[in-house]
Amino acid sequence: MAGEDAPRPRRRRSVLLRIFAALFSLAILAIVAAGGAAWWAWQRFNAPGPLAAETTVMLDPGDGLNTIAAKLKTAGAISSEDLFGLGLLDDTAIFKLGVRYRENHNKLKFGEYAIPAHASMAEIMDLMVAGKVIQYRLTAAEGLTSQMILRLVAADPVLTGEVRAAPAEGTLLPETYLFTRGTTRADLLRRMAKDHADLAAALWAKRKPDLPYDTLEEAIILASIVEKETGLAAERPQVASVFVNRLRKGMRLQSDPTIIYGLTGGEPLGRGIRQSELDQPNPYNTYQIDGLPPGPICNPGRASLEAVINPPDTDYLYFVADGTGGHAFAATLEEHNKNVARWREIERERAKAAEGANP
Repeated sequence: MAGEDAPRPRRRRSVLLRIFAALFSLAILAIVAAGGAAWWAWQRFNAPGPLAAETTVMLDPGDGLNTIAAKLKTAGAISSEDLFGLGLLDDTAIFKLGVRYRENHNKLKFGEYAIPAHASMAEIMDLMVAGKVIQYRLTAAEGLTSQMILRLVAADPVLTGEVRAAPAEGTLLPETYLFTRGTTRADLLRRMAKDHADLAAALWAKRKPDLPYDTLEEAIILASIVEKETGLAAERPQVASVFVNRLRKGMRLQSDPTIIYGLTGGEPLGRGIRQSELDQPNPYNTYQIDGLPPGPICNPGRASLEAVINPPDTDYLYFVADGTGGHAFAATLEEHNKNVARWREIERERAKAAEGANP
């Protein structure tokens, strides 16, 4: 009996070896399958995305990786396709795994993003890590009043919040401003004010000696007048020199834009200035007052500020339109009167031409 039972341990060992071999094979297959799934997911993470056209996605402060992935899926920037269609690994999971693998899960920045057509999940991640959000722009032209700039800011559809009162005249820098969705109107106006203050202070620190005004505030007032007198940047130094020379000689500035500001607060007058308005005293009528008016008449730009803070040395005391969009400058009243006569003749010729075109 003992002799017949002897082979059993060998059979048991054989069975155990087969079981071990089978388990080992399964483990290898699992590793291979996992590696295959990882390779597939990585390829998919870097493959072109499903978007046929550019779309926008807004990431709000506090959005976590799960929320971001869900927003991308809703926007169609990543698809719902999963591994072999078995519901094992869809694109939201792949996006989250790829972001975490690259250690970027805490580096995605909030804001509004333009996701390009066919952008891969890797490209979307890089876009959000870099914070390349959509930039909007608003241009405040030189010479606008603060009330006009406030209306521009109020009308912008992207800016948020309300601003009830316009900033003080002459405290905003005319410029093109870039901003992102979520910027408030008050924030943008504060930027304009800070940029103006920084620029004006920097220019004033390098001012020309012996100016006929002692403060930066006075320089800004004169810059606002120069701004409204000419639309040509190249002319502003000459216009500034006229007013600087007049102030030095105690002559009145006699600037038409100051009268208009006194009448309308800087809004277009829509007609010529009447003689009665030239004769009517008001704090801004520089035909009637000595020196500078009490405040700026608009928001001057860099060129006008530079012109009055470092004016050129000229002997000009007068200027009048020359018919080309610019002005003719003169050092004497006799020369100025000749320039005025030429301008009046140009006006008469234009009036005749207009009558001929509209009989």
